[in-house]
Amino acid sequence: MIKHLKTGLAAGRQAADDAAVRETVSSILRDVEQDGMDAVRKYSRQLDNWSPESFRLSDAAIKQNIGALPARTIADIEFAQEQIRNFAQAQKDSMREIEVETRPGVFLGHRHIPVNAVGCYVPGGKYPMVASAHMSVVTARVAGVKNITACAPPFDGRPVAGIIAAMAMGGADEIYCVGGAHAVAAMAFGVLNDSGAGVDLIAGPGNAFVAEAKRQLFGRAGLDLLAGPTETLVIADETCDAELAATDLLGQAEHGPTSPATLLTTHQALAEALPAEIEKQLAILPTAAIAGKAWNDCGGIILCDSDEEMLAEADRIAAEHVQVMTRDPDYFLRNLTNYGALFLGPQTNVSYGDKVIGTNHTLPTRGNARFTGGLWVGKFLKTCTYQRIATKEASVEIGEYCSRLCALEGFAGHKEQADIRIRRYAGRDIRGLDNLP
Repeated sequence: MIKHLKTGLAAGRQAADDAAVRETVSSILRDVEQDGMDAVRKYSRQLDNWSPESFRLSDAAIKQNIGALPARTIADIEFAQEQIRNFAQAQKDSMREIEVETRPGVFLGHRHIPVNAVGCYVPGGKYPMVASAHMSVVTARVAGVKNITACAPPFDGRPVAGIIAAMAMGGADEIYCVGGAHAVAAMAFGVLNDSGAGVDLIAGPGNAFVAEAKRQLFGRAGLDLLAGPTETLVIADETCDAELAATDLLGQAEHGPTSPATLLTTHQALAEALPAEIEKQLAILPTAAIAGKAWNDCGGIILCDSDEEMLAEADRIAAEHVQVMTRDPDYFLRNLTNYGALFLGPQTNVSYGDKVIGTNHTLPTRGNARFTGGLWVGKFLKTCTYQRIATKEASVEIGEYCSRLCALEGFAGHKEQADIRIRRYAGRDIRGLDNLP
């Protein structure tokens, strides 16, 4: 039997549905589309107190930001990007282009074609998210994207050196210090550069306004996915202690006050010990103001009777991050179907995935793991089919089937596309809509 000892997961998922956010973003997008850079500058000044002569960073400014970082930090960024690049390349290598002969003389295939222009958004509100630059820019570069535009807001009145360095080292072609929904709109509408061409796809996480801007811009540009407040689910049994569980829950709750963090366990003693351990750690955690509110409002403790119950409940929740600390973590690897990313065993954790291990940290939230995975190299590639009929005989064979099926549906023009080839290649005239099967 499943017992909810503490609930709150729904609170974080409802936050992104705020009608006021939708209305605000709609107004921002309309202004940017109509007034271009004037609107971008207005919102940047209003929201970030930031209005430089040019939002685009020059090569000299990029070098200056990189030069401001310690050598150890540069090396750490290089290490993280190497891990992400290597895994993205392995994913790309797994995607075979194919061509098969399905009938004599009939060839079908597909190619993986990179998107031409991508806009990568890197958030920097509460925290300067250096790692998000790796996840989008590096992955897009591995995919073969021709032009990568990267945007991040200022932090404390200046560009964030770590983010700028990560963008540049990751391979961004254009780097802009501007953030928020107006930055996303500027990339989509082609406001930032002289060409006036918008990007083809927008990638990267952000706050509720950025997520809503992406949602409203879908169709004008493609999206990686819509991501809401960060979520984490810890699945644990008697092999996990309260200190470790609390650390891993609070480590993700600090993302924001609406970030759900849930313990799913078969061990009653762990469930009962967790609240006190949470309070103990909040007393010394520097980000306790945010993490504590997230835990109080959106934290959950769910007690189950068996691994099978935990599996069913985890699939129902479909969390962004799922950390498994049980006697047999591979049971969940084999059987769990709804999750953004899975972290197996006590030696790993979500922070590794967020920052450096090599998998992508832009992941589905709000139950969207039921139908999509996270950002990966394939998101920047279009799998496009092609077909080739190599012989007249094959064209006639396919054409006869096509002609009858078009007649069945009443598509005279479609049918004539088949019939003209049958006339030319086989000398038979089957015009009209009367040759139903």
